[in-house]
Amino acid sequence: MDRKEKEQVVAELHEKLKGFELAVLTGYSGMDVARVTALRLALRKSGADMRIVKNTLLRIAAQGTDFSAMSEHIKGPLALVLTDKDVVETVKALVEFAKKNSEMEIKAAMLGGKPLNREQVHALALLPSREVLIGRLLSVLIGVPTGLATVLSAVPRGMVQLLDAYRAKKESLQ
Repeated sequence: MDRKEKEQVVAELHEKLKGFELAVLTGYSGMDVARVTALRLALRKSGADMRIVKNTLLRIAAQGTDFSAMSEHIKGPLALVLTDKDVVETVKALVEFAKKNSEMEIKAAMLGGKPLNREQVHALALLPSREVLIGRLLSVLIGVPTGLATVLSAVPRGMVQLLDAYRAKKESLQ
């Protein structure tokens, strides 16, 4: 890789490191190409991007971004996973892959500018997906007006039932 290519990689990485929601550093030593490709495909489904970058280039690209706080973790062969989409799905994909492949190790992560350790990343993977959370929120939002409508309609419904009973009694007396 010549100097121009390195500068281009650093510039591209710098832009990505400015606008990420989640960044995860993972160790991948011992993994063959097929497994790395399978991991990339799993991450792509969740809207994440995985790149294997030289540590020196990553350190240079991180300067001036929130990611610079992670420079102490940039050691050894690393893969960088970045996403600005569904964070939970990305973390779930990483944790599931790490369970099946002992060679992959989640080193550190950064979510919204705040560093996370391994335990916090695993805790994040236990959260329900975005779709499930939206569904729960919608059920709460729909449930409140439905309950209110049911309560408010009880008085007129009771009045209608009372009038119907009164009519039936009048008809039976005649």
